[in-house]
Amino acid sequence: MIHKIRYKTKIIVIGAGQAGLSAAYHLRKLGFEIGRDFIVVDQTENPGGAWQFRWPSLTLSTVNKIHDLPGMAFEETLDAASNTVQASTAVPHYFDLYEKKYDIRVFRPQKVENIFLHGDRFYIDGSTAQFSALGIINATGTWDSPYIPDYPGASLFQGEQLHTKDFKSSAYFKNKHVIIVGGGISAIQLLDQISKVTSTTWVTRRPPLFNEGPFDDAAGHQAVALVEERVRKGLTPESVVSVTGLPYSSEVKDMEKRGVLNRFPMFSEITASGVKWEDGREEKADIILWNTGFKSSLAHLDKVLPREKAGGIRMTGRLATMVEKEPRIHLVGYGPSASTIGANRAGAAAVRELISTLNISII
Repeated sequence: MIHKIRYKTKIIVIGAGQAGLSAAYHLRKLGFEIGRDFIVVDQTENPGGAWQFRWPSLTLSTVNKIHDLPGMAFEETLDAASNTVQASTAVPHYFDLYEKKYDIRVFRPQKVENIFLHGDRFYIDGSTAQFSALGIINATGTWDSPYIPDYPGASLFQGEQLHTKDFKSSAYFKNKHVIIVGGGISAIQLLDQISKVTSTTWVTRRPPLFNEGPFDDAAGHQAVALVEERVRKGLTPESVVSVTGLPYSSEVKDMEKRGVLNRFPMFSEITASGVKWEDGREEKADIILWNTGFKSSLAHLDKVLPREKAGGIRMTGRLATMVEKEPRIHLVGYGPSASTIGANRAGAAAVRELISTLNISII
């Protein structure tokens, strides 16, 4: 039996991605001492959150804009040739420099496995240590919870079923027919790459909506507002793309010319050799690539997180980070704050609201 060291603190921040580092920054700014007043834990061995696991072909020129962490501009860490740099290298480097600049010492690797409540304290069971805290800022994101819908016949399929998370290189798919499922940005990016080396079939639940206009602040606010409305009602968050549409980029125009944007509706079942639609049409496939998104990684909170009957969590607070039925828990990076810019703002709001709820101060 492994003996785990125990730590006692006021606030624990779970996750050291964009949201977790933002929360840590604001705690430090208010005078809270790391290691005594608050502790940050993260399950990965190195800084960078989920960014360090993104596919190699995702460069700074193809990824959505990386928003600055508070107090340190991302551009400060880049050189003139930054557009060709892999996001999985550049963003973790930025996070690493940020942790060092603000002396955010992270317990890592430290996977939180379970949390329970006793009296006025949460007891957090980590992989190698145990913690107790008065309040929780959870910033675990979604990368560890890939979502693949349950389709009839899935267990019969003799090919491979992969998720966006599994993608490394388009070369792996060469000479294999690939059914690409999903209508989000990741699906479009992978369809573009894979269709250059092999044959593909693109399948989506809804007809994709391409937006020729810029994704400006107004569109962003509209998307966030709709997601926020859902979580305040205790409903599960929906995809932002369903609100904003897909950018009609030069890559998309090239795909149109190559004839790979011939979209099909969702199939009704999976067969041993491929997929089948309700009208009887069948398509053989070697690989089904599910670009169907991620769910929030919240399993470690199951014993302390009140859920609604439909499975959602009723959120409140200025930026909808506070769990309404358990205000000592804030979910940053959930719902409307599930973006780099949203996580920044939510980190600040969560810190102030949690301190107020707990009625704590620095010594």
